[in-house]
Amino acid sequence: MSGTPSATPPPVESARVEEAALETGGRFASSGLWRNLGLVIALVLLCVVGIITSGPDFVGGNNIVTILRYAAIIGVLSIGMTFVITAGGIDLSVGSVLGLASVWATTLATQTIAANTHWIVMVTTAVLVGAACGLVNGVLIAYGKVVAFIATLAMLVAARGLAEIISGKRNQNLENNGFEAFWRDDFLGMQTIVWVFAVVAVLGWVLLNRTTFGRRTIAVGGNAEAARLAGIKVRAHTTWLYVLCGALAGLAGVMMIARTTTGSSTHGTLYELDVIAAVVVGGTLLIGGRGTIVGTVLGVLIFATLSNVFTQNNLSISVQSVAKGAIIVLAVLLQQQLAARSRKT
Repeated sequence: MSGTPSATPPPVESARVEEAALETGGRFASSGLWRNLGLVIALVLLCVVGIITSGPDFVGGNNIVTILRYAAIIGVLSIGMTFVITAGGIDLSVGSVLGLASVWATTLATQTIAANTHWIVMVTTAVLVGAACGLVNGVLIAYGKVVAFIATLAMLVAARGLAEIISGKRNQNLENNGFEAFWRDDFLGMQTIVWVFAVVAVLGWVLLNRTTFGRRTIAVGGNAEAARLAGIKVRAHTTWLYVLCGALAGLAGVMMIARTTTGSSTHGTLYELDVIAAVVVGGTLLIGGRGTIVGTVLGVLIFATLSNVFTQNNLSISVQSVAKGAIIVLAVLLQQQLAARSRKT
């Protein structure tokens, strides 16, 4: 995804890349319809398994709300990860950044300022902390030419360590009543964090499918050098993608505070694996050049439902991990087959 500066190309070349991205998006939309249909069928089959093993209450309102609440935080993280992977990158630090954001937003200083002004200060702090971490990732990868896997792995370790230093490895309790009242409130039977996930998903779909930013993201993931020659500022665009992913990790930190009423350095541990799994199962190519927000949302719901089935049947976390690992391997193998078939055609 790295590139070197060049003179601004003729508008015709830029337009051709835009058209190529649109053409690619059109083909993907057609094939994506069938892929999403397959994901919906998989989700329905999981619900059938849940009904058989746990009874009809599995599809009752209370359990559906439980599944959606579980899916909301992973879902917001997954939307940001979809953009990064579509551009051919990866971000292993989202779970640790979530934990750091939750800790920073619940420090005594932040909560005191929020108490004297407005609880939105806590939200702003968490999002800015996440965006700052994303900025560091983006600069290291785009301008420092550090491999994304290594740069974000370093951020994973550093962010978790900084969160432990700030919190002293203790949970920091939420003491702002206004924050708690808003984020734990219900609207139409759904908690605020579920609505936030829905809004982020819709905005993410619009950004990826209906804006120049989204088309450039697909172009960078498809062929970074061609995108650069067409006038796209690949390094700047890559940096913005990681800032976006980090900011959404910060927002997920806010949602975690709302769900647990604490900020903790342990929040978000290993979430990056669930996030990447949901994005890959949803149909976004790990090699970049193709991404789907709808598929990501379905992937998140499939994993949330699967976890719920395991929980309802008292299966251990170890069994869940084995099953998730098998699903990820199958999804990647399927992606490789589809990619090979696409190259032949």
